[in-house]
Amino acid sequence: VQLQASGGGLVQAGDSLKLTCTASGRAFNMYGMGWFRQSPGKEREFVAYISWKPGASTTYADSVKGRFTISRDNAKKTAYLQMTSLKPEDTAVYYCAANRGYESGLNPATFDAWGQGTLVTVSS
Repeated sequence: VQLQASGGGLVQAGDSLKLTCTASGRAFNMYGMGWFRQSPGKEREFVAYISWKPGASTTYADSVKGRFTISRDNAKKTAYLQMTSLKPEDTAVYYCAANRGYESGLNPATFDAWGQGTLVTVSS
């Protein structure tokens, strides 16, 4: 599967933004989808994950829990990250990723494919 992330931009603190990850290839519905982010000088960190299994369970980093929502539309081969109440510390390049055969997305090493990243900048 190949991934392309989009939807980043410059927003003010408190604003909302929705990121989109569009996949090409087969069997999108068999992949768990994750979002990670990386700020300058920092390591890539986990943001959110949605399982491939029926029911599509979700997992969030504590720093975004209650503000971000991950979802997916298998018919459109697309995953989303709805971000609300954005803070300056959310500023980062956001990457979507796909893994197969796992039920968790906390470990970046489990992901087979990565999108190119989309920049989110939150001004104070």
